[in-house]
Amino acid sequence: MDADDARRRESAILDALFTQAPHGLFLCDNELRVVRFNSAAPGVRGIPPEEVLGKTVAELTDGFTGDPVVALAEDALRTGTVVRDRLITGRPLSDPDRDMTVSLSIFRLEGTDGEILGLAVIADDVTEREAALGRLDLLHQARQSIGTSLDAYGTAEELVEVLVPRLADAAAVDLLDDALRGRPLRPGPVPADTPLRRAAFRSVLGRERGPRKGELNTFGAHTPYSQALNDLTPRLITDVDANDAWLGADPERGERIVSAGVHSLVVVPLTLRETVLGVAALYRFERPELFDDADLALSTELVTKTALHLNNACSFARERTVATTLQQGLMPGRPPELTAVDTAYAYLPEGAGGDWYDVIPLSGARAALVVGDVAGHGIESAATMGQLRTALRTLALQDLEPGELLDRLNETAAFLSRTRSPVGHGDEAPLDHLATCVCVVYDPVSRVCAAARAGHPLPLVLGPDGSAMEFDVPEGPPLGAEGTGYASATVTLPESTLLALYTNGLVSTPGRDAGKARARLHQILAQPEESLGRLCDSAIYELMPRRPRDDAVLLLARTRALHADRVTSWTLPRDDSVVATARRLIEHQLQAWDMPDAVFTTELIVSELVTNAIRHGQGPIELRVILDRTLICEVSDASSTSPHMRHATATDEGGRGLFIVMQLSDRWGTRTTGEGKTIWSEQAIQHGAAR
Repeated sequence: MDADDARRRESAILDALFTQAPHGLFLCDNELRVVRFNSAAPGVRGIPPEEVLGKTVAELTDGFTGDPVVALAEDALRTGTVVRDRLITGRPLSDPDRDMTVSLSIFRLEGTDGEILGLAVIADDVTEREAALGRLDLLHQARQSIGTSLDAYGTAEELVEVLVPRLADAAAVDLLDDALRGRPLRPGPVPADTPLRRAAFRSVLGRERGPRKGELNTFGAHTPYSQALNDLTPRLITDVDANDAWLGADPERGERIVSAGVHSLVVVPLTLRETVLGVAALYRFERPELFDDADLALSTELVTKTALHLNNACSFARERTVATTLQQGLMPGRPPELTAVDTAYAYLPEGAGGDWYDVIPLSGARAALVVGDVAGHGIESAATMGQLRTALRTLALQDLEPGELLDRLNETAAFLSRTRSPVGHGDEAPLDHLATCVCVVYDPVSRVCAAARAGHPLPLVLGPDGSAMEFDVPEGPPLGAEGTGYASATVTLPESTLLALYTNGLVSTPGRDAGKARARLHQILAQPEESLGRLCDSAIYELMPRRPRDDAVLLLARTRALHADRVTSWTLPRDDSVVATARRLIEHQLQAWDMPDAVFTTELIVSELVTNAIRHGQGPIELRVILDRTLICEVSDASSTSPHMRHATATDEGGRGLFIVMQLSDRWGTRTTGEGKTIWSEQAIQHGAAR
């Protein structure tokens, strides 16, 4: 082959390269001006050659972002460094309305004698490849960032943060009000007028549009939103026009869409196994590209994955709602009005746990104050709380002293711990105890206060002037845990002493020192002239965090003393003749209290109680009568044997005493004392009687 043929062949090969190569080729001179390019070059297809030849690299890449192409080209020309697969994104000359991603490789051209001839640039349109990688990256980001908590609002926020700005210019999530409230949902379509709440919104403009977070709203009938909720099928709407009929069906929302310049949108129902949780909407108005089928598929996949996390959050809300409802149903109502103490409480079931309180009227005008905290959260903890509270109230009404009461309650707690179902604990570590509790019993006649506690915070005791008083109640083990028994501590309190019983949720929160919080609680409560209700509010305002993770209970009680003219007692010998004496003493006392209508019944009750003590008791007999909100009669002796009521037969001459007492009394019972036992009876005071 002669030289001319060789040159023609080389020229043909070079021409074939530039016309048939699947990659874009640009040849640039030493001034970085284009001297030749091929038709496959991205961004210049269909552009007349004269509009490309002679242009510099800087001019061709003007408007593209990414790697600094001019600097890379100059460096490659100067040093011979090879540049491989550098990405730039922008709008090309051939299609200024579309963003394109181009991969560039640059290398220097040299002659056989080492002369620098220019640069060669290989350009590939990798827009689709990068879009696919972007979709995978978006899915990966969603997998990492969506569903990090069991909060429905938080999960919705995580979704819109993933969507904007990478896929949409704005995104909104609206959830069914019933789902957010933890109510059971029915599978199937959702009517257009179903109320939803705005759960999340995000926009590249940074401003809120439409309903505020948590605000109720509905979608107009026959719109993409209502249709998606009706047939559970995603919707892709392109080329939005202000005259579209569906915009008029929801005028307020339609006006916002038109004013924002939305040109396309995607609406995807949030569903799980055909149960509707809400709807997500994606909007584009800043970027020129319309949503397409690939965007619809990606949006649907993201929303579907989010629906699973939202369902978990709604299930958690539903369980919490049930647990809270159960807990509140098992709690006492407003504390009873008592002579012994004036009470107020604050109860915040924020964590749907097992905190509880109780104020229990006891015999002899006494009152029991109880605060407890069941370990864990959820339905099971609420149910356990109800069991413990019922058991404790039953034991308290047996007039057990606080230490013995907790001993008995611990037996119940141990049984519950052994039989407690593991449902609801998930992956949580097994609990080492069932509950903590503190029990305080106050007697307004003697002003003696007795208390015992099972792993619970020490009560605060403030004197009438607001100063702290010492009341060292020994700490026994939590209920259901291994350990020794419970000891009671007693102290005599002046009238108007303030007792504060609380759970850990009030003072022990993450990031706060419990000791300092307890000291602050003392400062808040050290206001003797302030009402108990205001003190409770002040403590909650200052000590509870904005987003509490645990329940909290604060029970306040201000002690009273029963006036001496409301209590009378006599010591009588164990002799049958004292029954008539006891009747006369009671008659004189009731006449002094201006209660003549109660004389006959009370005489019968006292006669039977004194007779029982004479026949079955030991030592001298003490008769005490108390005028409280009820009329209380008590007969004490030195015997610790508790009486048992029996039903006498028709031929028995005796055995009816306690039965008569039961029939004539509103309440009656027996309690042990340090010296023996006391049998007591309570009668309701007739309206208008002396108080």
